[in-house]
Amino acid sequence: MIGYMGCGKTTLGKKLSYKERVALLDTDKMIEKKQDMTISEIFAMQGEEAFRQMETDCLKEIAGYLDRYIISVGGGLPLREENRKLLKKLGCVIYLRAKPDTIYGRLKNDVTRPLLQGTDPEKKIREMLLVRGPVYEQTADAVVDVDEKGYEAIIKEILKKAKG
Repeated sequence: MIGYMGCGKTTLGKKLSYKERVALLDTDKMIEKKQDMTISEIFAMQGEEAFRQMETDCLKEIAGYLDRYIISVGGGLPLREENRKLLKKLGCVIYLRAKPDTIYGRLKNDVTRPLLQGTDPEKKIREMLLVRGPVYEQTADAVVDVDEKGYEAIIKEILKKAKG
């Protein structure tokens, strides 16, 4: 699953993992565990480029796994062409698409998102989605709109598109 931060990748990944009895791999959580730091700390101490390389390395590691997984990736991971190619090799890519207002409503009080720290996070979300949205759509095998839907409806749609 790909999509902008706050679209529900981690939450839906957990619910989908439970429903399908398939393990969830969350690239952000894998990186945090391996580095023994939060994403915010990695950004602050090593910079965004170092983190982006960690994401690529994480995908390469997952590509070597033999089992079936549900994979949730960080919002910026698909921006690298190499990562988009790796995602396609890993399986069906679902873009969880959310409107800027939905994302802002979910993240406005979240201080753990390094890319949204600043004076106008709502503007930043809109600007980033203008760049990232087309990349997500290009990468995805299917798009699932998540605005104003409950988890069960979204999961049902993900499963239909992933298996169909």
